[in-house]
Amino acid sequence: MQLLDLIETTVVGLGYELVEFETSPRARLLRVFIDRPESAQKSGISVEDCAAVSSQLSRVFMVENVDYDRLEVSSPGLDRALVKPADYRRFAGQDVQVKLRVPLGNQRNFSGVLEGLREEGGVEMVCLRMNETLHQFPLENIDRARLVPKF
Repeated sequence: MQLLDLIETTVVGLGYELVEFETSPRARLLRVFIDRPESAQKSGISVEDCAAVSSQLSRVFMVENVDYDRLEVSSPGLDRALVKPADYRRFAGQDVQVKLRVPLGNQRNFSGVLEGLREEGGVEMVCLRMNETLHQFPLENIDRARLVPKF
């Protein structure tokens, strides 16, 4: 079983959602970002949640002989990354920042209100409203997308 699958299976089994997983060079540092599933979204992630996931992952890594130096488990934060297609549906109506892989015109960075995800001709398109203009980007052209927190 690959490391990502192992982590996702463990995190989901504990009742959380795996948002992102990062490794350092040579996989010495494992960084795991967790959130509550959309259906259980009452509050954010607590320190106790992170500790529970960290403890379980440590045990699983010992059994599976995963070699690493440090494990970090945390919440995705207020500026949560949008990674999966479901994230673009779940956070529709929220302010986001999007960076494209290939520029549209001369622009790669966009900020606006996420209108969701639509399918056009078999291609998933992310819809973003900037002022009164609706922009659509193929999902595979998005390099990074993050929520913009409101204070």
